[in-house]
Amino acid sequence: MAYGVKDAGFGYFLLLFYGTVVGVEPGLVGLAIFIALVVDAISDPVVGYLSDNWRSRWGRRHPFMYAAAIPVSVSYFLLWNPPELSDGQMFWYLLLLAILIRTFITFYETPSSSLMPELSQDYDERTKLQAWRLYFGWTGGNLMSVLMFGVLLVATDKYPVGTLNRDGYATYGIISSVLIFLAIMVSALGTHSQIKHFHAPPPRRKIGLGTIFKEVFETLGDRSFFALFIATLFGAVASGLSAALAFLMLTYFWGFSGGQIFLWTLLVFLSALIGLLVAPRIVKRFGKKRGVIWLGVIAFTMAPAPVILRLIGLMPANGDPLLFPIVATINTIDVALIIALQAVLYSMIADLVEQSELRTGRRSEGVFFAAVTFTRKATQGLGAFSAGLILSFVSFPQGAAVGDVSPETLWRLGACYAPTLLLLWTCMIIAVGYYRIDRGDHEHNLQQLAVRRSAEAARQSAGAGDTD
Repeated sequence: MAYGVKDAGFGYFLLLFYGTVVGVEPGLVGLAIFIALVVDAISDPVVGYLSDNWRSRWGRRHPFMYAAAIPVSVSYFLLWNPPELSDGQMFWYLLLLAILIRTFITFYETPSSSLMPELSQDYDERTKLQAWRLYFGWTGGNLMSVLMFGVLLVATDKYPVGTLNRDGYATYGIISSVLIFLAIMVSALGTHSQIKHFHAPPPRRKIGLGTIFKEVFETLGDRSFFALFIATLFGAVASGLSAALAFLMLTYFWGFSGGQIFLWTLLVFLSALIGLLVAPRIVKRFGKKRGVIWLGVIAFTMAPAPVILRLIGLMPANGDPLLFPIVATINTIDVALIIALQAVLYSMIADLVEQSELRTGRRSEGVFFAAVTFTRKATQGLGAFSAGLILSFVSFPQGAAVGDVSPETLWRLGACYAPTLLLLWTCMIIAVGYYRIDRGDHEHNLQQLAVRRSAEAARQSAGAGDTD
């Protein structure tokens, strides 16, 4: 839930807030988030590696989770309550906070995500755990979106356009930062009792940054992991592009009212519930790889379909009473399938942990899920960067009323938006095809590890006997 709140804010509101309310050029907003993403490329694997090898009485993961709570919350509050600065200064302010928030959230999210492979080794149960994780993530993020459009981003005499209500964004910063703090603490405290059941860290040793990255690349040098990394990267960019432009599309392209947008966000709760129920059933029926491919083909065909149909004149006109039910129904089903797909995909990452342990002799949950955290943050990085470029390319006006945007500009927006999504998602499905671990492979890896651990325990026991 903590990551979901932050994720929704970065994905749905950050470009809208800084690009149209604060007045920073949209391309610069995207650039700031992209630069922060480059910093993530260094910090994420380091945090993942550290959490794999950390030694403390609170285990490998929990010290990082506890330590992140206050820094994440404070920096997230400051992001939505910027001081009065010039355009150039505001860019640096945004850049600094984007880097800080991404780094602090890594110290929580990577260790937190890495708990999942240790909580269960079962092929199917891992999907259930990940489905619940995403359910809370989407629910938490969407809760804030509903609050934004139902309560905070409302039209006033000072702000005739609700999405331009600066006071609403400031209040959002307060509420969301408190929720992030509470969610992190509940998560850390709620799993604290399981620390004694988790794997112990490897023996203490002195290593440098070069050794860390050498072992990280050795861990990630797996064909199946590389396939999932590329797939999640393409999927994250597509999701980020869609999220960054979502409310601009709803407001300007489709012409939906504030009440309709509020109902739209409410329907995401239904999508999250459907995704929670669908993911485990898909895995039982098709397995993980085939399940992701089937979910992806259906979801990624549905998502841009309304926009494409509008471009060729086959959708009802804006204001038609049939338009909102059609688009909202398609989106509700599509989001549910994407949530289910994400749950299965991240569960596939967990199954790489045992295969990597057989190959390298190290438990590297943190390194694997740091890579996943990186791709998820690419949702806002490359996705928002692409969205900013599209808005600049089509010359989308800043702070414009709904009726002030020309039909030609809206058509160009849709013509850039839909094909870009289709291309990115097609690349994602192609990459998934190179993943190689199925249910049988996972069971075989567990058996091999059990044999290896038994042999190691016997050697240690024999060595202790010789010493005696």
